[in-house]
Amino acid sequence: MKILIVSDSHGRCYYLERALKKVSPIDMLIHLGDLEGDATYIEALADCPVEMVSGNNDYFTDIPRERFLEIGKYYVMLTHGHRYGVNYGIEQLKEAAVLNGADIVMFGHTHQPLIDLTDDNLAVINPGSITQPRQTGRIPTFILMDIDSKGEAHYTLNFIDDNL
Repeated sequence: MKILIVSDSHGRCYYLERALKKVSPIDMLIHLGDLEGDATYIEALADCPVEMVSGNNDYFTDIPRERFLEIGKYYVMLTHGHRYGVNYGIEQLKEAAVLNGADIVMFGHTHQPLIDLTDDNLAVINPGSITQPRQTGRIPTFILMDIDSKGEAHYTLNFIDDNL
C-alpha cells in the first residue's frame, strides 16, 4: 500500500499536482490541514481515497480537526498540530496520541518535515509543507508511506525540485 502524505498547501496545488504525477498510482492521500478551500479539488485530483483534517487556516469548513483511522495494522491519529503546540515541541502531541491508542501520529503546521521513529510504540510523522517550506533549503516536501508485504510501515521524505 502506498500513501502520499502532505500538509500546508495553503490554497496552492501546483506542487501537489507535481507530486501526484511523480508518485502515482497511490492507494491513499492524507492531507494534514491548511488546505484553504481546496478540499474538493484535491479529492478530484487524487483519484483515490483522501483523508483530511482542518488546520488553523481552514475557516468555515466541515472538515474535522482530528481523525483516527486504521491503515493496515496501525491505528493512526491525524491532526494539524496547532492545538498541541507543535511549534514548541511534540511532547503534547505524543501524549495525546498515546492516550488515544495511536501507533502513528501525523501532523503539519510547522512547515518542517519530521520522521521520528525513536519511540518503539509511536511513529511521529510531519511531511513539512508542499508549498511554503521552512526548513533549510526551503524546498517543498511530502512523505510517502509504504506498507510492505509483511504489513510494516516505511517512510520516505521526498523533495519537489525542478527535475520533478
